[in-house]
Amino acid sequence: MVRLLLFVNMRAETPTAPRQRAGRTVAGRRRLRRALTRAAIDLFLERGYDATTVDDIAAAAGVGRRTFFRYFRSKEDAIFPNHDELLVDIERKLADTDQRRDPLEAVCEAVRLVLDFYLDDPEVSLKRYALTRTVMSLRDKEVASVDRYQRVFTRYLRARFHAAGDPLAEMRAPIAGAAVAAAHNHVLRQWLRGDGAVDAHALADKAFAMVIDAYSACVHADREAAETGTDTVVAVLRTSTPATEVARLLDASLRPPSGQDDRP
Repeated sequence: MVRLLLFVNMRAETPTAPRQRAGRTVAGRRRLRRALTRAAIDLFLERGYDATTVDDIAAAAGVGRRTFFRYFRSKEDAIFPNHDELLVDIERKLADTDQRRDPLEAVCEAVRLVLDFYLDDPEVSLKRYALTRTVMSLRDKEVASVDRYQRVFTRYLRARFHAAGDPLAEMRAPIAGAAVAAAHNHVLRQWLRGDGAVDAHALADKAFAMVIDAYSACVHADREAAETGTDTVVAVLRTSTPATEVARLLDASLRPPSGQDDRP
């Protein structure tokens, strides 16, 4: 009789840790978001914005429709940076800023986070620019995003100006915040129009220095006026204005109000 012997390997296999899916980690979520953004931009440029659906974008990125909506509310949202995260980063950076530092310098440094985000992925940024120039709904959304940053700048500057005893804090804060946003947008547009060949960081240095210098000059003039009890007069005239007319206008501007004179 032949006996059949069966040997069973009783050694327990070492369990392996489950692999995390792409969207389970912070880095994975960022990669997936970028993949969806790239897919959306490429499809919009290839097929047109109106002809591209959310399902098309999700399929091109290798995910399902439900995954798409975990990252974006609509197909137009898919081509823009994650402004929510950028705003949080900016607010955190401003909150951690030394209160002895010039507030406008702090805001100019914080907005560089947005500039660097665009510069870090020039291919996507340039394609996005091409889209926003032709699709008005995308252009409108981009403009709206600028307002969100500007409100953050204004809120921070208002608090800092009030803390410094600036009597014009309520007016100065939104104006200065808008100036920072305008300087950043100018630099970014120059870089985009130059197909990424412009030295954006060098240009940003000049643009932000211009804003800071203008702010400092205004503060100095306001403080001098408050200390001396005088006002600052700014005249805007055409170069063709005759000298006699310039003198007349300046004399009228500097003359004390009716019934008053400049005697002590």
